[in-house]
Amino acid sequence: MLIETLGAARDMGRLNQILGVLIRHGFGDSVRRLGLADGLEKAGHALHRDHAADLARLEPPVQVRLALEELGPTFVKLGQVLAGRADLFGPEWIAEFEKLHSHVPAVPLETLRPQLREDLGGEPEAVFARFDPEPLAAASIAQVHRARLNDGTEVVVKIRRPGIADTIEADLRLLGRIATVAETELPQLKPYRPTQLVRELARSLKRELDLASECRNAERVAAHFADQPWIVVPRVHWAHTTERVNVQDFIDGVPGHDMARLDAAGLDRTLLARRGSQAVLKMIVEDGFFHADPHPGNVFYLPDNRIAFIDFGMVGRLSQHRRDELLALLMGLVQRDAHAVADVLLEWTGDAPEVHLALLEAEIEAFVDQYHGTPLAQLNLGQMLADVTALLREHHLGLPSDMALLIKAFITLEGMGRNLDPGFHMTTEALPMLRQVVRARYEPKALASRAWQTLRRSLSVAEQLPHDLSRLLRNARRGKVQVGIELAHLKRVGDQIDRAANRLAMALVIAALVIGSSIVMTVQAGPTLFGLPLFGFLGFAGAVVCGLWLIRAIWRSSRGRDV
Repeated sequence: MLIETLGAARDMGRLNQILGVLIRHGFGDSVRRLGLADGLEKAGHALHRDHAADLARLEPPVQVRLALEELGPTFVKLGQVLAGRADLFGPEWIAEFEKLHSHVPAVPLETLRPQLREDLGGEPEAVFARFDPEPLAAASIAQVHRARLNDGTEVVVKIRRPGIADTIEADLRLLGRIATVAETELPQLKPYRPTQLVRELARSLKRELDLASECRNAERVAAHFADQPWIVVPRVHWAHTTERVNVQDFIDGVPGHDMARLDAAGLDRTLLARRGSQAVLKMIVEDGFFHADPHPGNVFYLPDNRIAFIDFGMVGRLSQHRRDELLALLMGLVQRDAHAVADVLLEWTGDAPEVHLALLEAEIEAFVDQYHGTPLAQLNLGQMLADVTALLREHHLGLPSDMALLIKAFITLEGMGRNLDPGFHMTTEALPMLRQVVRARYEPKALASRAWQTLRRSLSVAEQLPHDLSRLLRNARRGKVQVGIELAHLKRVGDQIDRAANRLAMALVIAALVIGSSIVMTVQAGPTLFGLPLFGFLGFAGAVVCGLWLIRAIWRSSRGRDV
């Protein structure tokens, strides 16, 4: 039974709730095509369709967004992850996903107090010189209270909601199983990579649940900007920080979206736009460790044209290899080098036999070539990146998850820069830094360092080669060497053959019943029913029942292939 595949009884209530919300928001057909509704009804959990006219009139992106909001923090976070996947979803979907926020009431302090007492080692009023019982902000995973340390330092105390980790764990467990079933039963969802998206969501949520990890991320970024005093990262107070609570300096500045206060404070918009873009470019291109959600709510402007970044729960990491590829892509875009852009994107999309790669390469080159002759200051780098991801989406090709996260941050950053300064152009800010990083990559010292690392790895492999060959030959002599061949979808093909064999056997049984009953009908002796030989009548009745079952099985199978 499919419902047994989805989880144990401990998850049945939550699964019932999830499917009920989906049906209420107009996705009952998808639920039933997955076979989930039938399974729940057999388990005693009946689901009823809600024919609400207002929901039926909504566009699918809006319906999905409302359903995610109703389902709670795990699904809100899923929508926020999807908002960064412009390579998978069109603009109308991204616009709705970006509206997702956790509309949840704050948890009363008395509910938090037992957990706070355990994490802080005492009552919050005793640990801090002042602790505000009313939260400064509340979200689905944690809420923030203002406080003051005994030395007079103003801080914020971020507290994880009690029980939220268990709820998210259960949701992720169900989402993973549903994604696996959906990828198998609904082929039209395969381009959206449900299982990969759930894995990405799980990694992101598990990092965000660890509030101490957020602080480690903040300190890592602060160390990278130690020589740039105009970039501020809140200081962490580790004496009061654990997995479920963290304490950081309170940032008293102008929120990134409040342009009126920014002008009233006399800050330089142009300088702020330049400093902010240079800071994020440095995180991405030089450090390979960046704030993955630099929206206006996580940015504050301070006196002396300083910029503060807060909330490092969502960060991106780029390996050196990825950074080299990113450099090639950005340089190709700003210098209108079509071949360089095509090479990087084709490398990212990997092997895709179902896609005409020559056609894709030609379209990428045509896209970049249209910018030849355009002045550098008029290039909109964020829009160019968005157009490139849209091109990949048309070919059902997805970006690596780390690059999708980066491109979202890049586009958000350029939007903030233009909001600060309408004359801001990311290309004019990015090109000098890109050239500097490229030059640094090919300095003699850097080349020598990479050559030495390559030589060390080669020597290590050569040193281990005799031992590895000896172990391989020894295992071969003992008959322990095995060759494994994995055939994709072999189990599915086997299941189809098994079903076909069962139907063929049933058809033979029906034929035998019809022939045998016809012979029995010619014999006049024995019991009768309705004036007909009893055994002949029963044989024909059995043939009819079996035939109806066979017709129904064939019809359901054909319907499953058509959807």
